[in-house]
Amino acid sequence: MELLAPAGNIEKLKYAYEYGADAAYIGIRNFSLRAKADNFTENEHEEIARIKGDKKLYCALNIYFMNEDIKKLEEELEYFKQYPFDGFIISDLGILKLMQKHFPSKELHLSTQANCTNSEAAKLYYDLGFTRIVPAREISLKNISEIKAAVPNLEIEAFAHGAMCLAYSGRCFLSSWMTDRSANQGECSHSCRWDYKVLEEGKRPGEYYPIYENDRGVSIMSSKDICMINHLKEMRDAGVDSLKIEGRMKSIYYTAVTTRAYRKSLDVLNGIEVPDLSGYQDELSKVSHREFSTGFYFDHADITRSSKESYSREYVFLGAIGQKQDDGTYLIDVKNQIAEGDDLEFIGPDTLYIKDSNFKLFDRNRNPVDKTDHCKTSFIKTSVPVKEGYIIRKKAPHLLGGNR
Repeated sequence: MELLAPAGNIEKLKYAYEYGADAAYIGIRNFSLRAKADNFTENEHEEIARIKGDKKLYCALNIYFMNEDIKKLEEELEYFKQYPFDGFIISDLGILKLMQKHFPSKELHLSTQANCTNSEAAKLYYDLGFTRIVPAREISLKNISEIKAAVPNLEIEAFAHGAMCLAYSGRCFLSSWMTDRSANQGECSHSCRWDYKVLEEGKRPGEYYPIYENDRGVSIMSSKDICMINHLKEMRDAGVDSLKIEGRMKSIYYTAVTTRAYRKSLDVLNGIEVPDLSGYQDELSKVSHREFSTGFYFDHADITRSSKESYSREYVFLGAIGQKQDDGTYLIDVKNQIAEGDDLEFIGPDTLYIKDSNFKLFDRNRNPVDKTDHCKTSFIKTSVPVKEGYIIRKKAPHLLGGNR
């Protein structure tokens, strides 16, 4: 199975590939359902081609198009042709002929937003020219196997990890109603994730929705995240061709850790020995997430109950190791403050994690400093072996018993 990772910007794209993805999917500004992701513009296509190499790259053009959007798309087509895309992920059939005309050699993938839920619909999309579908996230593995049996030449891409949506196939109007930001135009404010203090439905007296509260309030509409790390064989046996990780708006830390965990698990499924597989899989709990579930793949009982917890975060993402310098230090891309004496952990594509509290920090002029912050040019000298591309993290303060 192909491992497909998210990339909200060029930095995340690089980490997706480095940490084991076979393919990545990105958005182009104004035409993607993740408009708040950085997405890609200007001349980044040149750097993307270099990073991509012989791996796959798909472009998400999955908004629902208004007439003016189609006009803008037509104006941008020549620009799109500069990117090394292998395929396009679309949900609106209104742009199908346009894409087939201008990109006859590229794959067309049906977005999950199109909510394909049955074999007859899958046959129709295949006849229209789609080479792959991303079925609605509300269907089971049994349904997927039936679709695969009915249309064996149609590839199936299925979500294996990440956030789920309260609304059917993501077709939600809550954000538009509450914040005037349309989820179907890429501007979802994630209103379902907010912590509500009160919910009252006045037309059904005596019928109460169960409310679970923690110290942050309640999340009665917040769905659980999906995590299929322990069920990849079942997904393969059902006919899934591509395992998709959700999360274009999340950090490079999330991209690296989740991609790596699924890469290692797929390697084992393919007969490759991976020392400490359980350790890599356990790393999924060390990135920000909600309660895990298996979605709708086996039954509805778990996923149809809202998450009782807010985001769980065990570690703070501090930054990444950059280029090695002649003096043995490394340039660091600092995302959150790093201070002398912190118990740092470094993770790499094939390094579970290594700890270091005896590192030294330096400013841009190579003067020793006791801390460094985001946007500052800084260097680090570690007491353990690291490489460019390693992620830097530390345990969250609430797990340390203080505010380190």
